[in-house]
Amino acid sequence: MGEKRLVIEGKRPLQGTVQISGSKNSAVALIPAALLATGPSILENVPNIRDVKVFCEILRELGADIQHYPEEKRLVIRPNGFSSYRAPYEQVKRLRASYYLLGALLARFGRAEVALPGGCDIGIRPIDQHLKGFRSLGAEASLEHGIVKLSAKKMTGTQVYLDLVSVGATVNIMLAAVLAEGTTVIENAAKEPHIVDLANYLNAMGAKVQGAGTDVIRVRGVTSLQGCTHTIIPDDIEAGTYMLACVSAGGDLTVENVIPKHLDSICAKIVEMGAQVCDKGDSVRVISEHRPKAVTAKTLPYPGFPTDLQQPLVAVAARADGVSVIQETIYDNRFGYVNELIRMGASIKVDGRTAIVEGMPTLYGAPVHANDLRAGAALVIAGLGAEGETSVYRMEHVERGYDSMLDKLQAVGASVSIEEA
Repeated sequence: MGEKRLVIEGKRPLQGTVQISGSKNSAVALIPAALLATGPSILENVPNIRDVKVFCEILRELGADIQHYPEEKRLVIRPNGFSSYRAPYEQVKRLRASYYLLGALLARFGRAEVALPGGCDIGIRPIDQHLKGFRSLGAEASLEHGIVKLSAKKMTGTQVYLDLVSVGATVNIMLAAVLAEGTTVIENAAKEPHIVDLANYLNAMGAKVQGAGTDVIRVRGVTSLQGCTHTIIPDDIEAGTYMLACVSAGGDLTVENVIPKHLDSICAKIVEMGAQVCDKGDSVRVISEHRPKAVTAKTLPYPGFPTDLQQPLVAVAARADGVSVIQETIYDNRFGYVNELIRMGASIKVDGRTAIVEGMPTLYGAPVHANDLRAGAALVIAGLGAEGETSVYRMEHVERGYDSMLDKLQAVGASVSIEEA
């Protein structure tokens, strides 16, 4: 089977309602957390995306019993047969979040061997803060031939100060600490919604985690965890993507099954761009009737503007009225997609970690290639607002993190189809 391309006929306003799926970022943290329990866990509102399927394959290879019901958005994880602390390289390299296995395997077995992860090519993702946390808890950590090796005779609670706010390190230290002896305090912790979701799930299993959502998280170690049923929070990044798509294409779009508080920074930018945003409790309505206005934005840890929406925002800014300045502070190489937008007529200059975007009155459809998940979403957004036909190649990147994007776009009036490239 060849690679897929999404064919978009632009300039069709989006009208109607989009249902937001469960959070990708939550799902990939909760699935390895389920390995810490003595009994089965049921995860509900699980997004039907490639990253979840790959994680299920990895857990099966490690000996866990996984039953995935995509139509019902449900995942049943029975960790009892789970026996290996070595994660299979072939699967791990397909999934960035596979590094969460480090914390889970270390807590479960006192050992872990996981290859450095794959996923999106958006710059260096150092795991030095993860290793610092594991060592603080009493583990020995080394990197040999691209494989992270951890071992600990005993894990003891401690104080860990993260030198920079890291979602990955925060998750991994939480997973490693829940079964350690004593209390672990994570300072300068990440505050993202999926960190809170993970803490709620761990607590429902019998863990003692306090402070998630603030920059100090306390984890009081317990001797065992039990399985439970947990519903994954809505995906704020998916919601923001469709909201920005409406600003690009124009229209009147209601984004349902969201937690509006998680969308504050996104809503603020969309209002600055001249669209209307109405908070309706568990949904958000975006009305976009005019060409967007230029904005200034800087990606920051939550509650700041999310790095995962930087590319979609630049795609809208490419046809905004005026010059937008968008700064990326989280990753060092997240503007690799800009040349694809330039093929569509965008005027963008990248200076280090800053994109200066001179908005063009019109973008024009072109063949473009997605080089990572969110870049793919940005090219779809650009295509929805462009004149003529856009073909977005390598759509398999987008399927890693967006559940049923084709169906959702078609349901709100977009002219889109998937073809074999």
